[in-house]
Amino acid sequence: MVKIRLTRGGAKKRPFYHIVVTDQRNKRDGRSIERVGYYNPVAQGNEKRVELNTDRVNHWVSQGAQLTDKVRMLVKEASSQAAA
Repeated sequence: MVKIRLTRGGAKKRPFYHIVVTDQRNKRDGRSIERVGYYNPVAQGNEKRVELNTDRVNHWVSQGAQLTDKVRMLVKEASSQAAA
């Protein structure tokens, strides 16, 4: 099954996550099909917290991809930011 989930990057104690489309059997930070955005939980000042290509996410969901719980929350946050 194809999933849209987070992969971890960044330094120790400074996490940074890419939002990727991948096969669920791949490792967390392993091979991915497509990178659709990022999530920076420790963003400060003018840094963006969430950047997401919602068109591509909607495309993958229409093809049967499943969102993880955290990514579902981030998609909701990104769409509310885009509307504002």
